[in-house]
Amino acid sequence: MSRQPLGSLRFRLTKRFGAKTVLQDFALEVRGRQFVTLLGPSGCGKSTALNIVAGLIPASAGEVWLDGERIDDRPPEKRGFGMVFQNYALFPHLTVFGNIAFGLQLQRRPAAEIRERVHAMLELVQLPGLGERYPGQLSGGQQQRVAIARALVLQPRLLLLDEPLSNLDAKLRVEMRAEIKRIHANLGLTCIYVTHDQAEALSLSDWVVVLKDGVLMQAGPPAEIHDRPDNVFVADFMGFRNFFPVQVAAIGGDVEAAGQGLRLRGRTRHALTVGASAVATIRPDDVRLGHEAPGVNAFRGKVEIVEYLGRENEALVALEAGSRLWVRTPERVSPGEAVTALFPVDRVILLPPDAGA
Repeated sequence: MSRQPLGSLRFRLTKRFGAKTVLQDFALEVRGRQFVTLLGPSGCGKSTALNIVAGLIPASAGEVWLDGERIDDRPPEKRGFGMVFQNYALFPHLTVFGNIAFGLQLQRRPAAEIRERVHAMLELVQLPGLGERYPGQLSGGQQQRVAIARALVLQPRLLLLDEPLSNLDAKLRVEMRAEIKRIHANLGLTCIYVTHDQAEALSLSDWVVVLKDGVLMQAGPPAEIHDRPDNVFVADFMGFRNFFPVQVAAIGGDVEAAGQGLRLRGRTRHALTVGASAVATIRPDDVRLGHEAPGVNAFRGKVEIVEYLGRENEALVALEAGSRLWVRTPERVSPGEAVTALFPVDRVILLPPDAGA
């Protein structure tokens, strides 16, 4: 029997706080060296799951296994994890060196080993020469690098990160996102990352897990979550924005559907039947604007609102059929302009109306 890769994790968790169920039979397997992100809105249970895995709070039911060993009965310090928090949790009275060395000192490591490992971590997180500074003398991004170094210096089998970038401004978030990706690539650690930010999840992860109210809604590679949502909730959360209640009219290579004065064709991975209710959805950036005659997947309308986004404009178009449509386009458009909205067939997704709604 082959040995599992270092850092392989699997769990099945249920968590209740009184009468409220925060996680409902949430099961996940994480391969060694994989970067997995738990993604969802606030209150969906993602941080609760991470804290249970870390041993900071108990599960109401379930198991946690690491490299083939059950560990949910072990205290946090015996699980071999590193954890990076949203608020950094640095000791303000200790220097950068002291913060990173703290865990090694608790382990009573030799002084020479501590110096060597701390300096190696300072190099890894690109903070050489800052060991004698205090957290209050550092920027937010530098403090987060120290928090990451403190977690990594203990050579954890698995790194847990709970919304580590949410306190940083937009520019620093992008920089630290690249830094976390670089560190993961260099060390090959198994990472579980919690965020409500779709861009973070898509850019960092090998595998994205979308949660809603403690229930797993979809899990898969970033491109699949972004382009092929399984249900209305995931589509909405991942930015599709345009949703049209329709009824399935025909099923061939594509699905043809009609509703709200629209007739369109699209694709589905669900077992829809003729006459069934469905929801057609398309991302704003997949809609094309032109001036063609109306027809299947081509709908006349008038631009109501335009928001300038730099190299793109986001426009709200009132369709003649009565629906409203969000469009993101590099083309210059103006309020009051008559346009035709074109829906590429391979970008229209048909979903069951109640799946994750």
